[in-house]
Amino acid sequence: MQRPLMERNLARALSALVLSLILAACGPVDLGAITRQAVGAPSPTTAVGVTDGAQQDAVKLVIQRANEAQANAFNRGDPTLMRDTATDAFYTEVVQTNRDLATAGVRQIALVATEFTSVSVDGANAKATTLETWRSTYTDGSTDEQTARNDYALVFQSGAWKIQSDDQPGDAMQPAPQTSTDTGTPAAAAVTSSTSTNWSGYSATGGTFTSVTGSWIVPTVASTTAGADATWVGIGGIDTRDLIQAGTQATVSGGEVVYEAWIEMLPASSKPVSLTVNPGDSVTVSITQKSALDWTISMKNSTTAGRYNITVQYSSSNSSAEWVQEAPSAGRGTVPLDDFGALKLSGASAVRDGKTLDLGALGAKAITMVNGARQALAVPSVIGADGASFAVTRTQTPSTSSGGTPRRRRG
Repeated sequence: MQRPLMERNLARALSALVLSLILAACGPVDLGAITRQAVGAPSPTTAVGVTDGAQQDAVKLVIQRANEAQANAFNRGDPTLMRDTATDAFYTEVVQTNRDLATAGVRQIALVATEFTSVSVDGANAKATTLETWRSTYTDGSTDEQTARNDYALVFQSGAWKIQSDDQPGDAMQPAPQTSTDTGTPAAAAVTSSTSTNWSGYSATGGTFTSVTGSWIVPTVASTTAGADATWVGIGGIDTRDLIQAGTQATVSGGEVVYEAWIEMLPASSKPVSLTVNPGDSVTVSITQKSALDWTISMKNSTTAGRYNITVQYSSSNSSAEWVQEAPSAGRGTVPLDDFGALKLSGASAVRDGKTLDLGALGAKAITMVNGARQALAVPSVIGADGASFAVTRTQTPSTSSGGTPRRRRG
C-alpha cells in the first residue's frame, strides 16, 4: 500500500535521517502527522544532496504506512484511508482486494510484522522487498496467520512516493500439497493420499505435460456456510512456481451463492471469464500447449452450449497435471471451504511425453484437504473403473485456520 511520503528537499532528507534515530530512541511516533507537514518537495532526480539512505528510509515509511492503512481501511470500512499511498490503479486494486476479503468471510486483518530484505531507489522509481506477517480473523472466530514475500514497485508523484504494484511471488511457491504421504493423517477413500491445506483431488508427475482435460458437474453449494470452492484442471504447480489453470468457482456470502468461470496463470491473480455457469451444469475444461509459449484454454458448458476459448502466452515447467477441488485464497489468507457436498469429475486425462493417458495410466496420486487440526475437509475417492473419473466429498469438519501458504486468488 502507500501514502504521502517523506518529501525530497534537503530539509526533508535530513529529517528522514533524524527520524530513524528518534524512532529508535523514543519509541512510537505519529509518522502520519510528521509526513503530512511536508509540501512542495522536488522530484528525487532533482533533490541534490539527498542521500540514498534517506530515500530508502522514505520508501520504507510509505510501505509501512500503506500496510497500516490497508488494515485500518478494512477494519473501519473506509477505503479512502489507502488513497494517499497508492497510485490510482493500485488504489483500485487494493480496494477490490479488501472487498474480496470481506466476501470470503474475513472480519478483521492485522499486520503482525514487517521485515525489509531490500530497498533500492533509481530516480523517480523505487523497489522494495519485504517479508510480511498478516493475521486474518474470520466471522466464525477462527484466525489465520501467514508470512509472505512482497515485491513492491513505487513511483514518485506530486512530491510523494506512491506504491504502484505489490507482487507476492511467495504465494506461488507452494501452490501444491506436500507430495509425500503424511503419516498420521486421516484415512482417505483413495488407497494412498498426500495432504494439502487447500487442495483435494489428483495430480500426476513424471514427464512433460502439454495438455490436461477434465469434466465435472458444478456442485450445488449450500448457502448457509460462508466460504468458497473452486474446481479446476491445470499444468505445473507441484513443487514449482508456475501453474496455468482454469475452472469454475462458487462463493457464498450473506446467504447468497455466486457461480463463475475463471482462468489463472501464476503469479497473476485469477480473472473471471464470459462463460455463465450454474449449479448442475456439465462443464469441460481443456488446457493445451500449442507452441513454446502459446496455450489454448477451452471451456464448454454442455448444459447451455456456452463456450469460451482464448490463447494466452505463458512459460510453463510442464512438470505436472492436476484435477483439483480447492479452497481458494483472497488477499491475505485462505477462504473457508464452503459446503459443496460432492463433486464428480470425469474424462480426466493429460498428454504426457506426447501420449494421451487417463488418470490410471498416468499413475495419478490422490490429495486430501485437511484443516489446521489435520482433520479431513475434502476427501477424494479411488479412481473409477474407467480410469478417468473420481469424486471429492466434503466432510462435516469445520474449515479452521490451516496456517499454510495458499495462492492469492481474488475470487
